[in-house]
Amino acid sequence: MLYRAFQAGWGGAVYKTLGLEQGPGEPIVNVTPRLATLSKGRNHLVGMQNIELITDRPLEENLRDIREVKTEFPTRPLFVSIMALPRRSDWQNLATMCEEAGADGLELNFSCPHGSIGGHKAGASIGQHPDISREVTAWVRDVTSLPLMVKLPAETLDIKELARAVANAGASAVSAINTIPCIVGVDVDTFVPLPVVWGRSTPGGYSGPAIKPIALKKIADLASGDGADLPISGIGGITNWRDAVEFFLLGATTVQVCTSVMHYGYRTIDQLKDGVVTWMQQHGFSAIEDFRGRALRSLAEPAELDRSRQAVAVIDRRLCIGDGLCYVACRDGGHQAIRISEDRLAEVEKEKCKGCGLCVEVCPIEGCIVLEAFDERQNED
Repeated sequence: MLYRAFQAGWGGAVYKTLGLEQGPGEPIVNVTPRLATLSKGRNHLVGMQNIELITDRPLEENLRDIREVKTEFPTRPLFVSIMALPRRSDWQNLATMCEEAGADGLELNFSCPHGSIGGHKAGASIGQHPDISREVTAWVRDVTSLPLMVKLPAETLDIKELARAVANAGASAVSAINTIPCIVGVDVDTFVPLPVVWGRSTPGGYSGPAIKPIALKKIADLASGDGADLPISGIGGITNWRDAVEFFLLGATTVQVCTSVMHYGYRTIDQLKDGVVTWMQQHGFSAIEDFRGRALRSLAEPAELDRSRQAVAVIDRRLCIGDGLCYVACRDGGHQAIRISEDRLAEVEKEKCKGCGLCVEVCPIEGCIVLEAFDERQNED
C-alpha cells in the first residue's frame, strides 16, 4: 500500500498505529464487520464510523515493512504512529524499535477514541490529560532525537493547552484531529447500533467529510496566537483540493488524508495537487507559506462582529424553479418572509426578512438567492 501511494505521488505517509504485543492470551484481534457509514441522498459516505483497533499484525512484520519501504523510497518521509499504555518502558521501547527500523519521525497517538491495548485504556485516555500527555512525550523525547508529532483529540476541554503541554515536553509538531467518538446509527429492526457485530456493537471513531467543520475549528484554535507555535498537520474530512486549501488558510502546515483514500483510492492525490497548484497560480501565490493562516485574521469574537449593517434575501426569478424549498424553510424554520406568487415562483417580503440566510442554504440552484446589503435595497426602493 505504501509503495502504491508513493508511486502515485503522495509526499509522505503516517504508518498505522503500532503497539507492543501484550504476551500470550492478549493478542489484538479486530472484529468483523468494523465499519459503518452515514449517507445522505446522493452523497454516499458523508461520514464513516470505525471500531478498528491498532494494527493486529505482529510487530516484527510491521518493522520489517518499514525497513523495506525506506530502502525503496528513502526520500519520502515516513512517520510511524505508536500507542501504548502510560508506561515509560512501553513508549520508549516502541520508539527505539521504530527508529532502528528507519522511521523518519514518530506520531504519538494520544487521541484514538476507542484506543485499547489488551483491554486497557490508551489513546484518547492519555490525550484528555495535558499532564499525562506532557509526561509521555518527555519519555519518548528522552530516547530519540526523531521529530515527534503528537496526534491530538477533538474531544478535549482545551486543545491549545494540550498542544502547549506536549510542546514543553519536546514535541516537534502536532496533528489534529483524530476521529470523533460516535454511534453512526441504529438498526431499527433489530435495535442494535451500527456496525452490528454478531448482535452487539460499540461506539467508534467518526471520520470523513462530516467532521471537516470540527477539524477546521480545532486547526484555527491551534494556529491562534496563544497556541503552541508548532507546525500543524491538518486532518479531518479532506476530500478535494478546496478542503486542503481551507486547512492551509486556517494555519495547517501539511494535510493528511485517510477516509477519502479508502473511498476513492490513491489517485485522489492528482486532483488534490493539481487543484491546489491551480488555485495558487490564480491568486499569485508561489508557496503555501504565502497564504498559510490568512483566514485567521478574519476570525473575531461574536461581540466584535458588525451589527450596524443588515442584509435581506433577493431571489432571481429567472433562476427560480418553483420547488418551494425556500418557502417551506422560511415558513417553518425562519421568519415567514417568503411567499409563493401566482406563477409558483418565490418572492421575498422584504419588510419581514431578517437576513438569516436559511433560504440561501436550502436552495438547490446556485446564485438563485443571494443576500444583499440593507442599504443597497433601500436605495433601489
